[in-house]
Amino acid sequence: MDYRQYVAEKAPIKWPYPVDYAKETREDCDILIVGGGYAGAFASIHAAKRGANVIVVDKGAITRSGAAGAGLDHWGYACTSPDSFATPDEMFANKPRDPFISGHALYITMKESYEALLDLEEFGVKIRDTDDKFKGAPFRGEESKLLYAYDYDNRTTIRFIGGEGGKPALHREMKRLGIKMYDRVMTTALLTEDGKPGNRVIGATCVNTRTGEFYVFRAKATILATGKPLRLWDFNTELAGSNAQHDDPNCAGDGCVMAWRAGAKLTQMDFSSPSAGGRRRLAYGLGGSMGTWYPCTLVDSQGKEIPWVDYQGNPIKTVEERSHLPQGVDPFSIRDSHIAFVIHDLPERMKAGEFKLPFFADMTEMTDHERRALYGVMLGNEGKTWVPFVKMLNDAGFDPAKDMVQVSMTGNNPDHGWWGSLAGPNIRETGAHIGYGGLVVDWSMKGSLEGLFAIGNQIGTISGAPAAAATGRYAGRTVPAYVKDLENLPLCEDQIKAEKERVYSFVQRQEGYGWKEVQLGLCRIMQDHCGDYRLKEGMELGLWWLNSIRENELVNTMAANPHDLGKVLDVDVRLTIGEIMLNQSIARKSSSRRMGVNRLDYPEDGDDCGYHQTLRLEDGKVVVEELPYFYWEEEGSYSEAYKKHCCL
Repeated sequence: MDYRQYVAEKAPIKWPYPVDYAKETREDCDILIVGGGYAGAFASIHAAKRGANVIVVDKGAITRSGAAGAGLDHWGYACTSPDSFATPDEMFANKPRDPFISGHALYITMKESYEALLDLEEFGVKIRDTDDKFKGAPFRGEESKLLYAYDYDNRTTIRFIGGEGGKPALHREMKRLGIKMYDRVMTTALLTEDGKPGNRVIGATCVNTRTGEFYVFRAKATILATGKPLRLWDFNTELAGSNAQHDDPNCAGDGCVMAWRAGAKLTQMDFSSPSAGGRRRLAYGLGGSMGTWYPCTLVDSQGKEIPWVDYQGNPIKTVEERSHLPQGVDPFSIRDSHIAFVIHDLPERMKAGEFKLPFFADMTEMTDHERRALYGVMLGNEGKTWVPFVKMLNDAGFDPAKDMVQVSMTGNNPDHGWWGSLAGPNIRETGAHIGYGGLVVDWSMKGSLEGLFAIGNQIGTISGAPAAAATGRYAGRTVPAYVKDLENLPLCEDQIKAEKERVYSFVQRQEGYGWKEVQLGLCRIMQDHCGDYRLKEGMELGLWWLNSIRENELVNTMAANPHDLGKVLDVDVRLTIGEIMLNQSIARKSSSRRMGVNRLDYPEDGDDCGYHQTLRLEDGKVVVEELPYFYWEEEGSYSEAYKKHCCL
């Protein structure tokens, strides 16, 4: 007897929502936005203010959906803030060109990140130290009253005082503007002109994961604003829940898969990095040596302080030095959060007995300003730290001025010392902090298909909340200009019928596999055939296995309710993402340090080849094409290109 049969017989639970799989709702709009996280929310607000009729759909509850929905503690790329050491143009003029980061999207982020933060301030979110709690602190702009993180001299990263309330504030503004929103509605497919892949995108189909209702939205333009795919190599919700992941657990890669099936170009889809997956500890919920906890002092079980070094490996003697670049160092040469690290040979020195586990984060030795900024501003606003960490410790009587916090004891990140949990062999991840692949877009954020746009983490090589907000508010201007003179095109009823049959095939079975069994199977295939080291024959076998799961187990998977239906569809999405990743890695014919790809049959690094590979689906076959590095650059400067396309 499996768990579904056991629950049905021993503890039957009535589904709490009315279910109507036969119900269908159709609506027209100017712009359909798939995903209501930071990117989708900003896009909808700015498009609505331009007079566009906007519909937003999200698998979660829009008030908290998205990879940053639980909260943020810092806000990067604020290059137009009053205290920033450099403008976006100075940043681009001085930093080396990087083909692995979409330069046009990054420039837009630098131009509009701070403006997006000012939008949040307008919507009621606190971003300044207006009550002077940190007056005189070295990280405070005395005139702007903004608090800065990491590099106190260059000041391009702002401590987000009210970051926990960012997403609810966006939701309130969306409601105030009368934007139509659909919560708990999963988008399943893009609709195209005449129903043919490669044609103009004219809307999408969706299903409600509480009621089972089917939706057909017709739109002049569709914006994909979904997150990076998660849980491709590891799925462990029963043991760790969702707290061990940064991102929204709803993130499966829906946008990439819908774009792929519609014929759009994707790139860098084999990008991944080692991870502990769902076995990692609560994100930022134990002491560490980077990000939110930086620069808290670490000590071993005997109270011996762990030394720090600068980015060149030189010893750092004082806490203050951790937040300042050494004199004479080019500030454009490194990221502001990469200026200091725990000693890189810590594991070896532990084995030699110099430092003894467990380690602790010692906030008692911090200055009052630094301690309160860490425990109360950064911890409490960042991600999932408020309830499972700060509130729990407060309720237990924890005092950061007197008590210490244990550090994760299984970290292995060479750049950040003791941050995460030990990554297991062949366990990898994409996620919001990695420049994973996605759609190829132009300066208007339009993909390779007419009518299709992508923003935020949906853009290839772009990640993070500031980029999501900036590209979202930017597309909120460019897409209304695009649809201004367009008409809604007729829908292809055969295409809608086929998608409806595919979606509801899972609820028509009375018995079969559960979605978790299929999910675990696909994770094992990804571990075996798309792991730390790859070989052409092994990856081709991986494609065979994924197809075998699709043709055998997936077609015999059942959904007992609309929630299960959404999860089965997630599994279908992840199967397709796995196929795309394997195809991209096979086509690469080289290793890639930046992509995290180690080919045993092509050990040479190919990162200087001068072109990206794009993939698209045409007549059921994978088409691989070359796209020059810096394909986004136009004649003239980035500033001139921005002015040409930004629709201000």
